[in-house]
Order: sequence, then structure tokens, then C-alpha cells
Amino acid sequence: VDESLRLQNQTQEGVVRMQETTEILGQAPAMQDVFRVIGRLSQSNVTVLITGESGTGKELVARQLHQLSGRTGPFVPVNCGAIAPELLASELFGHIAGSFTGAKTSREGLFNFASGGTIFLDEIGEMPMNMQTALLRVLEQRAIRPVGSEKEVNIDVRVVAATNRLLVEEVE
Repeated sequence: VDESLRLQNQTQEGVVRMQETTEILGQAPAMQDVFRVIGRLSQSNVTVLITGESGTGKELVARQLHQLSGRTGPFVPVNCGAIAPELLASELFGHIAGSFTGAKTSREGLFNFASGGTIFLDEIGEMPMNMQTALLRVLEQRAIRPVGSEKEVNIDVRVVAATNRLLVEEVE
């Protein structure tokens, strides 16, 4: 009985600690499952896709994953649907001077800015198909190629993405 009570208290303390560091609240069994999944995933560097309806707290879950991960770099949220498709590659991967009209100086992208941390790609379902292909290369190779550059740059970034779309249905 003492061992069971100790484990129960540790679990409750862990949930309380998690709730103290985030805006995610809830004691329902479904929320306890969410907290457990966040705890497990935070200990790994796997890429994560969070799905759910708008307003369900997908960014809060992503932030909690980052906070518990031990990664020392920043949490960088990016709303993929709010960036013009023609600028998305430059925003994410950066560019070198002269690579396109108006690119007077080189600029690091958000993947570089998130170095050592987590980049949160919100509304990933809004990303144009050509950028999804470029992102797949980033996920596989852990390297980016700034717009206009011939060199790839290695990155140390955890990728967490989210969407409210039913991606499986859209693929079909």
C-alpha cells in the first residue's frame, strides 16, 4: 500500500509540476494521457505532428514539449499560413545577398535562429507542396540550404508541426 501511494503521489506531483510550467490544465483522464505523451516525447528528438481543431492548444503542447526537452535553444513558432508562399523558403532557410530582387544582404532563416531549440511549424497543412518537399529534405538530412546558396548548413533543431486539417484525407 505504501509503495502504491508513493507512486500515485509522484504521478500527481509530476502533473502538478507540469501544470505549474505551462498553461495546459486538466485533471480528466484524457488530459492525463496527454501529459504522459508529452512527458515521453519530450525525452526524445523525434519530429512531432500535433493535430486538432483550432483553439485546442496545439501550440501549448508544442511549448511544453520544448520546455521539458532540455534543449537550450529558443522555441520559435512559425505560422506557415501567415507567410506568403514566395517568401516562405527565405523565412525558414534564410538567403544570401543577391539571391532575389531586394535581397541586398544575407539573412539567416528561422531554422538557424532556432538552433539548439525547437521550431514549431503551425498550420503545416497550409505550406505549399514545393516547400513540403524542401522540408522533407530538412527532416531527413538535418541540413538546410539558404535561398541562392550552393552549400548546405547542418542544423540542430527539433521540429514540431501542427495542423487542424485532416492530412490523411487530403493525401488520399
